[in-house]
Amino acid sequence: MNHLKRTSCALALGALFAFGPAPAARAQAPQHPDRPQAGEAAAGPKTPAIPPEKSVVTKHDLTLNGRVLHYTATAGTLLIRDGEDDHPYGSIFYVAYTLDGTDPNTRPVTFLYNGGPGSASLWLHMGSVGPVRVETDSPKATGPAPYHVVPNQYTLLDKTDLVFIDAPLTGYSRAVGKGTPRDFAGTDQDLRAFDKFVIRYLTVNSRWNSPKYLFGESYGTTRSAGLADMLQGDGVSVNGVILLSSILNYNVMAPGTDLQDIGYLPSYAAIAWYHNKLQNKPADLMAFLQQVRAFAMGEYAAALAKGDLISPEELNAVATKMSQYTGLSVQYCKEAKLRVNASRFRKQLMRTDGDILGRYDARFEGTDVDNAGEMPGYDPSDSGITGVFVSALHNYLQTQLKYETTDTYRPSAGNIGQWDFHHRAPGMMFGFMRQQVMPDVAMDLADAMRKDPKLKVFSANGLFDLATPFFLTEYDLSHMMVTPELAKNVEFGYYPSGHMVYLNVEALKSFRQDLGTFYDKTDH
Repeated sequence: MNHLKRTSCALALGALFAFGPAPAARAQAPQHPDRPQAGEAAAGPKTPAIPPEKSVVTKHDLTLNGRVLHYTATAGTLLIRDGEDDHPYGSIFYVAYTLDGTDPNTRPVTFLYNGGPGSASLWLHMGSVGPVRVETDSPKATGPAPYHVVPNQYTLLDKTDLVFIDAPLTGYSRAVGKGTPRDFAGTDQDLRAFDKFVIRYLTVNSRWNSPKYLFGESYGTTRSAGLADMLQGDGVSVNGVILLSSILNYNVMAPGTDLQDIGYLPSYAAIAWYHNKLQNKPADLMAFLQQVRAFAMGEYAAALAKGDLISPEELNAVATKMSQYTGLSVQYCKEAKLRVNASRFRKQLMRTDGDILGRYDARFEGTDVDNAGEMPGYDPSDSGITGVFVSALHNYLQTQLKYETTDTYRPSAGNIGQWDFHHRAPGMMFGFMRQQVMPDVAMDLADAMRKDPKLKVFSANGLFDLATPFFLTEYDLSHMMVTPELAKNVEFGYYPSGHMVYLNVEALKSFRQDLGTFYDKTDH
């Protein structure tokens, strides 16, 4: 769900850091200290007690395509230990769904998580491919309770066991013993924690011989790309990596570059198409987007590269085409010097209708304080779903999974502190060890693919996502410096939805079909 959401809930937080500030509180790395909770390191001389690992097991049934699936749900915690004195420093909460009557030696297991950094995984857990999902009114705002959690006909449980993981300091995951938030609040710190959890889960549940998959959303894709390589270094090869709404290279915001503007343009075109803001609207969206891609990397990129030296004639010509593709006026494009960030676009496209658009999902519309401002006052695609997901998750854990605790479930890690984006890239590149100030984990994924040529990647993209635009994902995954043969290991899926593709049930149906094919090709 990536960047800091409001302190109440983080959806998919990582993309905000990558693609520029939004007007809401997500625009900054989490900086809202919270009082220490049970099991966390607190100020003072005492070290919190280390809680035991716990689990609550329940049995369930699901009828899927005429077949009754009997499955076990396990909600619990596992301890992860540091590498020096082998003492526990984190207690990680998870919910696992395992199909009964199967051979764990051949049955795939998939580890799923949202992003942030600093988001719990309730969004994927309650909305995507688990055995249940919560119904929403998307793309309209979902109102107050009661909410409905229903059997999920689009689950992946017939293909793989599923383990939903709450990142450290989110959900019911906590720092324990001498562990502190600083031990988790960074790119590499987070990778180490997930690496340790996966290995611990495989050991406790005797799943070392199972086909293994990583499924991350938003900053979770940053995690997956790095984790695939880190796990491989620890002797855990994964069969497949599923990237949903990706942010892989945080250097897109480097000053003086034009890639961010180029990368967003096809998403603007898709959104203008959806909202009927294009003159002579094309019938075929995907064919139209191919034209926009060509313009973005051609005439548009060339015009941006000229900067202040662009001639008035070329500025007018490029602004005219930009207007035709985005639904923005020629004059607005010229006044913006051909550079319109996502927040401005969300405010401007529907201004005459008195509406603003969602950032995570631009299908969502909302009203602002007034129509005169430059930036939207909130994200309708965030506020429109937070209540239903948070409430449904709490009720489901308590009533269906029978998980009881005195801890508070944290949808976001409001006390996570400033995130450390430094990243130690794998191997040797360009003659020196790469110590990155901002991560480019596409290089990690490429490293894992070179060392395991059978590793496959599926990249899922929402066409109306303004947090992680699909064209930038295409760019990152086509610049991994792998051989043409290895490049074929990466597949793409595109869906008429936003960041959380599964909010559009028809898109979820197509997504599930594509994933089913992906598992069939890679689980051996």
